[in-house]
Amino acid sequence: MLSFLLIATSLLKAQILEPVKWSFSSNRLSATEKELIFTATIEDTWSLYGMDIPPGGPIPTEFEFEADDSKFTLVGKVREPKGEVKFDPNFDMNVKLFEKEAVFTQKVRLHTTEAFSIKGFVVFMCCDETRCLPPTDIPFEFKISEYRTTTEDILKTEKLPDETSLEDTLEFEEDIVSVDIDDASLMEEVPITETGDKDSSLRWVFIMGFLGGLLALLTPCVFPLIPMTVSFFLRSTKSRKKAISDALVYGFSIVVIYVLLGFSISIIFGPNALNAMATSPFFNIFFFLLLIVFAISFFGVFELQMPSKWTNALDSKADKTSGLISIFLMAFTLVLVSFSCTGPIIGTLLVEAAVTGNNLAPIMGMTGFSIALAIPFTLFAIFPSWLKSMPKSGGWLNSVKVVLAFILLALSLKFLSTADLVAQWNLLSRPVYLALWIAIFSMLGLYLLGKIKFSHDSELTHLPVSRLFLVIIVFSFVIYMIPGMFGAPLKSISSFLPPMTTQNFVLGTPGVAVVATEEIPEDKNVTIGAHGLVKFLDYEEGLSYAKENNKPVFLDFTGFGCANCKRMEAAVWSDPRVLSMLRDDYIIISLYVDDRTTLAEKEQYVSDLGGRERRIKTIGNKWSDFQARHYGVNSQPYYVLLDYNGEMLIPETFAYNTDADAFTDFLNNGLESFRQGSMHAQKE
Repeated sequence: MLSFLLIATSLLKAQILEPVKWSFSSNRLSATEKELIFTATIEDTWSLYGMDIPPGGPIPTEFEFEADDSKFTLVGKVREPKGEVKFDPNFDMNVKLFEKEAVFTQKVRLHTTEAFSIKGFVVFMCCDETRCLPPTDIPFEFKISEYRTTTEDILKTEKLPDETSLEDTLEFEEDIVSVDIDDASLMEEVPITETGDKDSSLRWVFIMGFLGGLLALLTPCVFPLIPMTVSFFLRSTKSRKKAISDALVYGFSIVVIYVLLGFSISIIFGPNALNAMATSPFFNIFFFLLLIVFAISFFGVFELQMPSKWTNALDSKADKTSGLISIFLMAFTLVLVSFSCTGPIIGTLLVEAAVTGNNLAPIMGMTGFSIALAIPFTLFAIFPSWLKSMPKSGGWLNSVKVVLAFILLALSLKFLSTADLVAQWNLLSRPVYLALWIAIFSMLGLYLLGKIKFSHDSELTHLPVSRLFLVIIVFSFVIYMIPGMFGAPLKSISSFLPPMTTQNFVLGTPGVAVVATEEIPEDKNVTIGAHGLVKFLDYEEGLSYAKENNKPVFLDFTGFGCANCKRMEAAVWSDPRVLSMLRDDYIIISLYVDDRTTLAEKEQYVSDLGGRERRIKTIGNKWSDFQARHYGVNSQPYYVLLDYNGEMLIPETFAYNTDADAFTDFLNNGLESFRQGSMHAQKE
């Protein structure tokens, strides 16, 4: 029996993941200053998050000290290592994280010669590529030894003398206290997988830049310059060979100018500053307003132009010089002249490059943009006969400008949404965002049909075939977005939309009714979750309600930032069979392990699970400890089927698995077990 219990205990512990181990030491900097060192050793494939995380992301690493101003004070803030900003698929955002090892330091100033301890907790969260563990509190203690002095007068003073006088009179010993949290039985081997996120993000930025350059070519600021510039090169040289070489240099100069722009931004700001800027509410509001101004200009209300002094000065410089410098100055003139049209495209591209957190992203984006912009100038110089077949500048260019204005209006909402989410203003929910997009693209479709006209538009006597296909594409896109108003995921444009957590309402799957709000139990801690399902947020309340209604319990360990939990709800809970059982046959209890709401002081306690003390002071701590203590697991999503007394209906549990058939069998097995248990109880 004893051996069975030992085996069962070891199997239970084996499911408790602890991929981050902490050790603590100290180092004396001077007679009155110490450096506290926090070292995190991180398992392969796992990551520890930084201390500065944007809202909506994972829980940042934090250090909490038990203050004692009579004995010590903190000097500045905890310093974190450099780390790396990467795209995190668990939270669909770029965050700073650490791999393998991370060393944090904190300076403290000592105010006494007596021995004492500096205590506190480090709060952290870690994830791998498919799952996250709930926030964890680890206690730390640094033992500061007593000063040994050679001058008795120093001990008689109420205050310590300044550091310089002490260094000659005090003899101190180095005190390093190390606490290594290492329980091999709590560790689980995780296969190492390599991903190409960095390379793929750079490729995507390059493609975005190239497409932006092609779009810029069709604007009225750039397109008319192609035949004018190419004709100039062909006329200004006696040799066609020389004209072609000059045109090649001209195109190469355009690439160099834009690449230098991207390189300068990378060097001046760096990926961390760019990422911080890209997630700043103020920056996003500024960019939102800037795109609105450009859109109004493209609609023909006013013209945005670079100062004529700049372009005239460059023109005169180009005329006075010769050779490669002259060609480079002409390319620079093109960049300035076209900025009123290319500015919003370049700006949007640089912001998207910034959030990748990669130094090379702005450079790659500008490379793609400039190559697309330079190609026509080079090709038309090599094959000048092609110029005859080019469409002449006319009203169609203004139509391109108006179409771009509608697109800028739509893109501007993305920046407004980012500011809204980061600042938590709750102004722009997902349905409101989609309603605005549907309105904007519907108006774009009507414009292409000629039903909406602006003052600078030419008369549309007939509908060209190319324009007809554009109309079909635009209205198809509008129709595609409409179900998103009622909760459809719209995966192809999900990166542009606010998260599903801002969805105000969700219509049920066809054939399955949605739980009405009047069915919510009164005076209970409940909420309406995915697909309109009623979810209890308190374990005891949920069990009590299940007992009153003689129903089994679907226990859901989840998290607000758990991406896989949301994927399960979207891909599996939406299955009509699953949704029907969750709605009609089970009482759902959802326990959020990352809920940082502080518990009442009388409800706070210290858990000694796994032989290690852990402070439980938030609702999330409570449910995380509950999950690990009762089920030996601390990862989410995690589903358990219970009767109304809290006993497991079946020994099987369910984690992240998007197989709806398997999940249906899981629910059916639990329901069958509950019914058999009820029948047995009635017979007795």
